[in-house]
Amino acid sequence: MNPPLLDAPAPSSAATAAFRRGLAVLTLVNLFNYLDRFVISSLFESLREAFAITDRELGMLGPGFIIVYMLASPVFGALGDRGSRTRLIALGVGVWSLATVLGGFAGSFFALLACRALVGVGEAAYGTISPSLLSDYFPRPQRGRVFAIFYAAIPIGSALGFIVGGLLDEHFGWRSAFFVAGAPGLLLALACLRLADPPRGAMDEPDPNRDGSRPARGIVATYAGLLRNGAYTLTVLGYAAYTFAIGGLAMWMPAFLERVRGVPREDASIQFGAIVVVTGFVGTFAGGWLGDWFLKRNRQAYLWLSGIATLLAVPFAFVALRAESPTLYLPAIVVAEILLFASTGPINSAIVNLVSPAERATAVAFHIFAIHILGDVPSPYLIGLLSAEGGSSAGSLSQAMLIVPVAVALGGLIWMAAAWHAGRRETARA
Repeated sequence: MNPPLLDAPAPSSAATAAFRRGLAVLTLVNLFNYLDRFVISSLFESLREAFAITDRELGMLGPGFIIVYMLASPVFGALGDRGSRTRLIALGVGVWSLATVLGGFAGSFFALLACRALVGVGEAAYGTISPSLLSDYFPRPQRGRVFAIFYAAIPIGSALGFIVGGLLDEHFGWRSAFFVAGAPGLLLALACLRLADPPRGAMDEPDPNRDGSRPARGIVATYAGLLRNGAYTLTVLGYAAYTFAIGGLAMWMPAFLERVRGVPREDASIQFGAIVVVTGFVGTFAGGWLGDWFLKRNRQAYLWLSGIATLLAVPFAFVALRAESPTLYLPAIVVAEILLFASTGPINSAIVNLVSPAERATAVAFHIFAIHILGDVPSPYLIGLLSAEGGSSAGSLSQAMLIVPVAVALGGLIWMAAAWHAGRRETARA
């Protein structure tokens, strides 16, 4: 039997209002985070023509950002567990926004690649520290819903990236898309400086054997401890397979719709963007609320829900990539996306719940490092490479995209193994 959830400390009404404002600001920042991250996907065909490059070079733009993001994340994770989280977040938002604007001035492919790499430094600060801050705003039984709200900005921001990028590219040129994506973040960086930064572990259940207010171990010992945490490690590995699939799908789907399905360029970005925003909103919120509801019955509910929903997405993802008729592939994309997004809130809640409050930023940083080095760093490039070897034709891209449902299946299976492992650990401690 699972041990019961204990009551967390109740914040004052003023603190509650401040924490809700913090959630609103961080969610808005997350929206522009993903708008900025995926605006480039809608520009692929224009960039290929502007810089006279192949799919292989296009496939480097995603990893160019992600590699730097991945390498900088452990640094900011360590800082986030030891210093001012709000100042670090503000710094990160400012840096990535400025780098995005500079991308609009790029005169060569390698200049653009350098700007996208700099974006990764800024996003590393925000991406590693924000989940830790949110976990100290709200208690464990509410985190599925809270992270659902926060991570609902992913599909909305991603969709806006596709839509805004496609429209601006069509009417004003690809450079304008970077200006519009980056400028708002400079103002949001100032808003982040005014956020509350409560003590670490403030919203967790009382535990006399653990001091969550400050790190109890050094950086090396902290990472070593995370690797010995079997449930956490499996969760991260499953997330890596999931991110491999999502990263490849997000980067190449507009080009896939245009090249393989014959959808006009502007319509391809807008069509996929519209699907992402609707399915992301529905899937993310449904998954967050269901995760919290099932958590009352099983402490591994977040992991079980993520694993099952992801496995259910596999056949729909396959149909979406193989069916030629829009009456088949469009509904399949919709169902697959809803099921994939359902795990967003629960799986990120599981990650912060599986570790000590004093080590959450480090745990998030390590998971960011791992899911990107194993996930969306190789997948866009691998898809581009496989497509290029086949001549960058419609058929070669279609075949290359089939690695996506395989990765989805692997992610779901690993998450179910993580749920089983975490359940055994809880039973042993009871």
